[in-house]
Amino acid sequence: MQAIMQILIGTSIFSIIHAATPHHWIPIIAISKAENWSRRETLPVTIIVGISHTISTIGIGVIVGVLGHELFSAYESITKVAAPLILITMGLIYIFLDIRKSHHHDYSKISQVSKKSKLAIITSLSIAMFLTPCVEIEAYYFTVGAVLGWLGITIISIVYLILTVLGMVLWVYLGFRGIEKIKSHFLEHHEKRVIGLILIILGILSYFVEIWGG
Repeated sequence: MQAIMQILIGTSIFSIIHAATPHHWIPIIAISKAENWSRRETLPVTIIVGISHTISTIGIGVIVGVLGHELFSAYESITKVAAPLILITMGLIYIFLDIRKSHHHDYSKISQVSKKSKLAIITSLSIAMFLTPCVEIEAYYFTVGAVLGWLGITIISIVYLILTVLGMVLWVYLGFRGIEKIKSHFLEHHEKRVIGLILIILGILSYFVEIWGG
C-alpha cells in the first residue's frame, strides 16, 4: 500500500506540472481563437489532443517499464541501487539542460493552419503532440516497473493519462476565462528544472523510503 501511494503521488505531481506547462494548452487556445471556435467546441479538441500526447508517452513508458522489470528479476541487488540512481541522474541532466538552454516547443507552424478544415487542424495538432512525448516520466516508469511490474506500469499509465488530459482541459477552460494573461513564464521555460528536481526527490525516496518493500 505504501508503494502504491508513493507511485500515485509521484505520478500525480508529474502529470499536474506537465499539463500546466503553457506549450500544452496555449497553442490550442490560440488556434481556437483564430478559427472562432467556441469553448464547447474547443474542450473536446483538447481531450483528443491530450490523449494523442499521452498515448505516445505511455507506449514508450510500457516498454521502458517492462525492461526495468526484466532487469530487476535477473539482477535484483543491482537494480535496487541502479533504478534510484537512474532517476537522480536523469534529474541532474534535466536541470543541467535547463540551465544551459530554456525548454520550448515551437508550435508556430501549427497556428498557421488557419483556413484549413477543422479535421485537418485537429489532426495536425494531434500528430505534433504525439511526436513530442513526455520523456521525463520514462525514468519513473523504469524504476516502478522494475519492482512492481505491470501493476506499477498500469498505475502510472492510468493516472498520467487522466490527470494530464484533465489538466490540459482545465487550463484551456481557464484560458477562455482570461487566465492566460497571468504570466507563467517560469514554468514555460524551466519545466525541465522542475521535473529534474522531482526526479531527484523521487530517486532518493525510492531508495530510502523502500518502494521496493524490502
